[in-house]
Amino acid sequence: MWTRPEHSVLIHPSQLVIGLFVDIELPWSDHPFLYSKFRITSSEQIAEIHALGLTKVKYFPNRSTANPGLIADTPPIASAPAVAPRIEHRDTFQEEKKARLQAQKDSARRAERGWENAAKQTREALTGLNQNPRMAGQLLAKLSTETAEKISSGGEILIHLLGDKKGEGPQFHALNVMTLSMILGKSMKLSEGELSDLALGALAHDVGKARIPPHLLKAKTRAKHEEDFYRAHVQYGLELAREADVFSIGSLSIIADHHEFLNGSGFPRGNRKPSPLAQIVGLVNRYDRLCGPESPDKPSLMPAEALSVLFAREADKFDEKLLGLLVKTLGVYPPGTIIMLNDGSLGLVVSPGRNSLRPEILIYDPDVDKAEAIVIDMSDTPDLKIEESVRPSNLPSDVLFWLNPRQRLSYFFSMESAAD
Repeated sequence: MWTRPEHSVLIHPSQLVIGLFVDIELPWSDHPFLYSKFRITSSEQIAEIHALGLTKVKYFPNRSTANPGLIADTPPIASAPAVAPRIEHRDTFQEEKKARLQAQKDSARRAERGWENAAKQTREALTGLNQNPRMAGQLLAKLSTETAEKISSGGEILIHLLGDKKGEGPQFHALNVMTLSMILGKSMKLSEGELSDLALGALAHDVGKARIPPHLLKAKTRAKHEEDFYRAHVQYGLELAREADVFSIGSLSIIADHHEFLNGSGFPRGNRKPSPLAQIVGLVNRYDRLCGPESPDKPSLMPAEALSVLFAREADKFDEKLLGLLVKTLGVYPPGTIIMLNDGSLGLVVSPGRNSLRPEILIYDPDVDKAEAIVIDMSDTPDLKIEESVRPSNLPSDVLFWLNPRQRLSYFFSMESAAD
């Protein structure tokens, strides 16, 4: 259980022991650690703190798992062989640290810029499809083709949790579904043409909702005639897509079958054999709606909870391999999950990274603006481990406000070349 470091005590550096939660009160660029507040987990860390020449070190008793040692006249000399190179080549290490974190921020910025551009086009197309299907369809087709070309380029694709995006519109859900669908599609080695169809169908899967009254879309419960009207959005979507005259058979199948399930419980036809592309979008659509329901009165699940629901309660609706691939793509701790690390730090998962067990994490630090907070890649920090995920309801309101894990989950991708 994460606890706030309420009360601090100044101690002599010679009193440092493994288990103390400390605050290195130096500028980030003047110490060799990824962030300033952490629980000491090794003798190497103690030696590195001694090498900083501090006369006092702040520690937090309620976040520590040990008590300070006795004061010595001089701090002990580091004996671990691994410590010396890092102290001797501190400038090199600092440059490497800065470069690694800058690369992460650059990747996140590329995702932000990509989302902004795609969101503008998607909103314009989805809100205009009812009035001018052909023009709107051409916008969606262009975006889908461009996205498929990027995804097929051979670079590594990374998911990023974006900052809270203000405003309303169908582009939020559409881009979430497209992003995850495309990443799954690439993992399944779909061709560029199939990826283009997948992107187009994912972006437009809910376009028929333009003909459904907003109060029905946001209703927590519906009478039978209202539910029938709501489910008609599938047919309306097909009609609009055909008028647009840019949708292939594959992309049309997504609109037709994105609510169909393998166990026959879906709608509108109870089709037990939705197309492979529709199965991808159907699974991703369900996941995103568990995290962000249309109705403001329905509870939003945290990402890990949504995956648990899919596995524990709804596994018979989806292809087993596809469901497993979704978990591999999102990671054991999906973007949007709050976690506690073994050094006592609290963080928000912002990307699954390159290893499903070692994501990229935004470290909670109330002393800095969230936009400037440190993001660590756990693949580069073998000593760090995730101890547990933390429910938002167990956090103080100001901590939750800083982390802002689920006002609305929005994510997009960035492409990383081999050189990156």
